[in-house]
Parts: sequence; structure tokens; C-alpha cells
Amino acid sequence: MKLVGHKPGGLGYVGVIAAMIMASLSGSAVADTAAVAALLVPMMRSANYPINRSVGLIASGGIIAPIIPPSIPFIIFGVSSGLSISKLFIAGIAPGIMMGAALMLTWWWQAGRLNLPSQPKATPREIWQSLVSGIWALFLPVIIIGGFRSGLFTPTEAGAVAAFYALFVAVVIYRELTFSSLYHVLVNAAKTTSVVMFLVAAAQVSAWLLTIAELPMMVSDLLQPLVDSPRLLFIVIMISIMVVGMVMDLTPTVLILTPVLLPLVKEANIDPIYFGVMFIINCSIGLITPPVGNVLNVISGVAKLKFDDAVRGVFPYVVVLMSLLVLFIFIPELIITPLKWIN
Repeated sequence: MKLVGHKPGGLGYVGVIAAMIMASLSGSAVADTAAVAALLVPMMRSANYPINRSVGLIASGGIIAPIIPPSIPFIIFGVSSGLSISKLFIAGIAPGIMMGAALMLTWWWQAGRLNLPSQPKATPREIWQSLVSGIWALFLPVIIIGGFRSGLFTPTEAGAVAAFYALFVAVVIYRELTFSSLYHVLVNAAKTTSVVMFLVAAAQVSAWLLTIAELPMMVSDLLQPLVDSPRLLFIVIMISIMVVGMVMDLTPTVLILTPVLLPLVKEANIDPIYFGVMFIINCSIGLITPPVGNVLNVISGVAKLKFDDAVRGVFPYVVVLMSLLVLFIFIPELIITPLKWIN
């Protein structure tokens, strides 16, 4: 807020940056969107921002959570595919940042066109104080990625380390979480975990039924002729995932389609890590597209906005994110190269 609040439409930039920081802490699109929206939507209303565009921006920023580590969908994809979760995490950093930059660029254009208001410019002292107060939270993704690369802990252990670190910072450093409120935090965490586990269980049953019906074999046979044309095969796969992602939640989509599509991807010599990142990006965009749009539904409830208005507000950002997806399809090096550098 101190860095960008003085720019026209500064709260929009704050929303995207906050979503990216939250993404590095939780990895859940729905949770991140709800948290950022609850904080910023009232402020945007008070500042006379167009609320449908504001809601669309926050929802679009929220879907970066499954891309930037520690990403829950990457963990689910890694478990169901047998691929390295740490490599998926690292490969998701660059596209996640590019998605955030694309959203802020789009908001900059809209802020200028709509003449949005700005906040007073912060002094260097205020900026420094804000940076110092937030440095503990910003260390969390560094600890997770650093632990992976150094071999200090596995992805499962990383979850425990991250939870303990976050608890320590909230209780001891910031002193914002009391032991009396910790109970409610744990209950909410249990509820969220239960929902995810029920989805995983239901998706496993669906996957078993699809296997019994030999649907994976049918899809494989249908796409088999395209194996000799990897680019064309990949485009068809991305379109298929996009269609499914519009009507199905991210977790069951990953659990059902991964065992069907991954063998074809490997046979066509497409990098499976690149495929995994593209899979999750594609499914994430589906979270803000009708007719279902889980993230849109959540933010519509938080902002007390009609779903149709939220759809209209998110439209320009969906176009931008889909354009970025197409760019990643034709220039896979944007995802693969940073992974090679770190390795």
C-alpha cells in the first residue's frame, strides 16, 4: 500500500500484490481471494472504484495462488503423477509473477481510462517501516523453496515447517494471534482440509468409474494420432482441460485427467513438468469463468455483488490470462528455462 497507493487506482495494485503474497503463504485460490476481498472491497467501494472491475481484478489475482508455491494443486498433481513437487513449485514461480504483472498492467490501463483516485504518497520512512514489519511473512516462501533445494526437508515436512513458522510469527513476532483464537483457526483449517479430502475421495471414485467405463482408453485412442505432432496435441489437450475446468473444480479435474493425459504427454516427448504447470494454470483460469467459477462465486458473496456483474467485471482479465496461456503454449521456454537455471 505504501509503495503503490499514490498511483491512480492504487488499491488495485495492492490487491494483486497482496494476492501474490498470500499465494506464497497458503496456496488456495478460494481462501486467498476471500481474505483479500474482505479487506479491500470495502475500501474500493469507499474510494468510488467501479466495483465489478475491482472484484474481477481481485478474483483474477486470487487464482495466482495455485501457481506460486506452496501450491496445493501442484502437490495434488505431483502425488497423482509421481512427478517432483519441488520442481513443479520452482517452475510455477516465473509464470505466477508474469500473471501478476499482466494483471497490474491491465489495471494500469483501466485506471487511466476510468480516472481512478489515488492515495497520498508515503514517505521513505513509512515505506521502510512497512517493509520491516512485513519481512517475517515474506521469509516463508524463501524457507520452503530453500528447504527443498538444500534437501533439508520433503514437501510433506515443508507443510509442517511452514505451519510452525507461521504460527510462531503470528503469536510471538506480530502478537496478532492469541491462544484463545488459535482454536478457531484450527477448526477452520480442519473444515478446509475436510472439504479438500472429500473432493479427493469423490474424485477417486469418479476416476475409478471412468476407468471401469474405459473412458481413459477412449480418450487415449482419440488423441493417439496426434502424438507425432506434439504442438497440435498439446493445444488440443489445453482446450480439453479448459472446457472441463469451466464446469469442474480444480482438484477433481487434476485427479481425473492426470492419469489419462500424462501418458500421452510423455509419449509425445513433452516435458511433464511444463505440462503440469500449464495444466494448473489452465484449471485456475477456469475458477473465474462461468458457468461455475468457484472463485467468482466466493467473491460475489464477500462483495455482495450479483454473479452476472462479477462475470462482466472479470472478463478483461480472463482475456489477458488466456492470452498469456497461449504465449506459454508457443514459448514453453518461459516456464522451462527458469527451472533449468535453478537446477
